[in-house]
Amino acid sequence: MKIFNAEQIRQWDQYTIRQEPVTSIELMERAATRCINWLEVNNYLENQFIIFCGKGNNGGDGLAIARLLAAGKHPVTVFILESGNTGTPDFQANLVRLHQYPEADIRFVQTVENFHEFTGNEIIIDALYGSGLNRALEGVTAKLVEHINESGCDVIAIDIPSGMFVDRSSKNNPIIKATHILGFQCYKPAFLVAENSSFTGDVHILDIGLHHDFYTSVISPYELVDKLLIHQIYKPRNRFAHKGNFGHALLVAGSYGKIGAAVLSAKACLRSGAGLLSCHIPKCGYDILQTSVPEAMVMTDFNSSFTTKIEDDVTKFEAIGIGPGIGTASETRVMLREIFDSYISPVVLDADALNIIALQKELLKLIPAGSVLTPHPKEFERLFGESTNDFDRIQLALQKAIELNVVIVLKGHHTLIATPDNKAFFNNTGNAGMAKGGSGDVLTGILTGLLAQGYSSVETAILGVYLHGLAGDIAAEKCSLEAMMAGDIIDCQGNAFIVI
Repeated sequence: MKIFNAEQIRQWDQYTIRQEPVTSIELMERAATRCINWLEVNNYLENQFIIFCGKGNNGGDGLAIARLLAAGKHPVTVFILESGNTGTPDFQANLVRLHQYPEADIRFVQTVENFHEFTGNEIIIDALYGSGLNRALEGVTAKLVEHINESGCDVIAIDIPSGMFVDRSSKNNPIIKATHILGFQCYKPAFLVAENSSFTGDVHILDIGLHHDFYTSVISPYELVDKLLIHQIYKPRNRFAHKGNFGHALLVAGSYGKIGAAVLSAKACLRSGAGLLSCHIPKCGYDILQTSVPEAMVMTDFNSSFTTKIEDDVTKFEAIGIGPGIGTASETRVMLREIFDSYISPVVLDADALNIIALQKELLKLIPAGSVLTPHPKEFERLFGESTNDFDRIQLALQKAIELNVVIVLKGHHTLIATPDNKAFFNNTGNAGMAKGGSGDVLTGILTGLLAQGYSSVETAILGVYLHGLAGDIAAEKCSLEAMMAGDIIDCQGNAFIVI
């Protein structure tokens, strides 16, 4: 599913108006009707509504919603933010229409003295400012936003929470804290970044019938991973296949006290479908790994506590995953460089492998082309430097993916997959229950297993992150967010494959 910026959204509206053809106020009516349908389906219509409207087209949406509520005999009060300027033509037309319904109580807000005192039982609809906002809210408007945020009421934002920019950082700006967002037609970048998490609530995308030809013809660097994309990537198994068809993977993982990372990665790798798996671990983990993952073959290092050198020929493996629990000892750093020197196919790099690279930045240029890097935000910062906000971090990830010819999986609630061809995919599976030690080790195993099976680096990242999150969602349903552990994600990988 493509994700459009503010200008593209505006162009999509205009394209629809020209091509259907449909008037802008008819399009507004369509959007308002979809919002009313959502309110009805979600059992909101028995409540008292308070709608806050600016004088732009977002405010026009709010007025149209108010009229439809009034026409259905639902109690509604409308507060119009009085700026001293005339509203847009569609706003003015909807205001004239609303005046025909005495059931709607229309009031104006000019100063803080006009603010409404809430009981906490009303449903607030935010239609102050939409996608066209280009500067931070201030003055009475900013105080009104703060007043609404302190109301204790459910707040439903139309299109986007007022005060939030569509495609750039809104950090430290006054923004409506929405319980629900009724977004139109597609996700906006602002809904997918962590810095906006306290304002976005639950996002619901409503189809308002914008012209499909625009969607198919316009290129966007951002995309939300959905089932359609996953179905295009996923390769069902040939019933005549044998283990040799699904690759031999190598995992370099574990150190004294962190053999669990190797166990989790190994199990996840095998559960992702790899035909064969070998693990290179320090001697201290031999009995543990052989016992807990009998399906894996084990190679031990000469060192008993951490990995220092792989004696085997690494070029025989279809994929290598490196990093979970390996530590950053000087001998381990030498081993990582030796792998880079002798292995030209893509590798999966996580955890301590990334920490080693952060300590020796010259290794960045030695990473095999097409490799998959899986940093969390702090690891990303150590590798590539600080970013002032999430949008800058996204751009930096895309820049580094192009520069290094790698795929960067920047982990988070909506994990970002930055590709060398300047595409950014946002994942839409996963939950807060996965914020536990070991979840990243599981992801490394999944990615390594998929890469070994012949998926491209980009396909591996998209499918692997999606499966990881989906298995986590299934695990959360069984175990709860609080009680689930990384091992539960592995246990649910099979269910995740069945679902896709």
